Amino acid sequence: MNEKELHIISSILAGKTERFSYFLDTYGPQVFHLIVRMTGSPEDAEELTQDCFLKAFEHLSSFNGDSCFSTWIYRIAYNTTISSLRKKKNEVHTFDDNLWNTISDTQVDEMLDSDNEEQIHKLQQALSALSSDEHALITLFYEEEKTISEICYILHLSESNVKVKLHRIRKKLYLLMTKENYHDR
Repeated sequence: MNEKELHIISSILAGKTERFSYFLDTYGPQVFHLIVRMTGSPEDAEELTQDCFLKAFEHLSSFNGDSCFSTWIYRIAYNTTISSLRKKKNEVHTFDDNLWNTISDTQVDEMLDSDNEEQIHKLQQALSALSSDEHALITLFYEEEKTISEICYILHLSESNVKVKLHRIRKKLYLLMTKENYHDR
């Protein structure tokens, strides 16, 4: 845990509440970005980001320093967003479990690592079809570059579960990108 941040937390708990702005300034943009990726809505993300930091402020005394503050705030953001999204229904794309085994990692790597504009467009469409949980996972891992152990803490998952989910999401993206007529919707 960052000693500077522990000192700031101590001063906030001692009554210098204005010092909480440090956390808003430092982590606000990343939390907002995660929530936008999960919700697909900047307007919803603004409100949820505010809710997230309000919860963090209200429960700051329960922060014990076992993790980085950023990991703790991401966990709050994830839980806040998932709770909000449960109230909304999204279209879910499911695939037969046997289909996962027919796709090689090489095929997936070639498709996802392409610089081709058409492939990038297909990838963007496929990403928009992921569930909020899947968005959170790939955002944390690929964009925020969080470690597997940090993701485990944030998402309440085991290490093996995170690895399996990342692997399956990559295959799901491949399937969505190659699915007939998917790109014309």
